[in-house]
Amino acid sequence: MPGGRLTQQDRQKIALGLADGLAYAEIARGLDRPTSTITREVMRNGGPTAYRADLAHRATERRAHRRKHTPPRGQGAPTQGHGRDAEAVREYEETFTTLLMQQGLPKMMARVLTCLFTADAGSLTASELVQHLQVSPASVSKAIAFLESQGLVRRERDERRRERYLVDDDVWYQSTIASARGTAQIAETARQGVGILGRETPAAARLENIARFCDFISESILRAALQVREVLYTKPEASSGGTAESSSDR
Repeated sequence: MPGGRLTQQDRQKIALGLADGLAYAEIARGLDRPTSTITREVMRNGGPTAYRADLAHRATERRAHRRKHTPPRGQGAPTQGHGRDAEAVREYEETFTTLLMQQGLPKMMARVLTCLFTADAGSLTASELVQHLQVSPASVSKAIAFLESQGLVRRERDERRRERYLVDDDVWYQSTIASARGTAQIAETARQGVGILGRETPAAARLENIARFCDFISESILRAALQVREVLYTKPEASSGGTAESSSDR
C-alpha cells in the first residue's frame, strides 16, 4: 500500500464515497489504503455526515504546521521513554482516540482518556494533559467531568496536593457494569410500555421483544464481567506451605 499522507484528491474521493454511502473499507480499497487510515481521517474531521474534503485538508495542514513549530514540552509533560518512537506513539494515540469516538465518546473526552490509558503511571494532572494535548484547561476540565460521570476516571490528590486524574485496572469493569445497567433500564422501560399500549397490540409485542433481548444482554454482560474480573484480578491463594497454588492444582 502506498505510503505518505492523504492528498487533497484522496480526500475528495473520500467525501464522494461518503456521499454515496460507501463503507470505510470500500473507500479504502478504492484508494489502496488501510481502512484504519480512512476511519481516522473521517472521524478526526467531523465524522461521516460532516466530513468536507477542503476543510479536512486545511485542518491537516494546520496540525502539521503546529507540530513543526511547537516548542519542546515542559518538564511536567509526559515524555517518551523506554526507547519508544514518538511518532509511532502519536499515531497509536490517534488510532485509539478514533476507536473511542466510534464507540460514542466525544472527541475531547476520547483524547483525554487515551492520554490517560497510554501514560505509564495511569494518572496525569490537568496541566500535564493541557501540555500533552495542546488544548485549553477548560477543555480538559469539561472532558474530565464527563469521563468522571461515566465512571471512567477518578480523582485523587498527590503528595504535592495537586489533583490527579486516574484510570486503573477496574475502570473498564465499572464502565461495563454501568453499560449493562443502562441496558437493563431500557428493558424495564420497554416492558412498562407493554401494559400501556395493550398486550395484544403489535407495538406491545415489539416492546416485549426489546425487553427480553435487553434483559438477556444485560444479565450476560454482568455475569461475564464478574467472571472475568475474578480471573484477572484475584491473586492466587497461598497453600499451607506458604506458596501459591499452581493452576494445575485447582
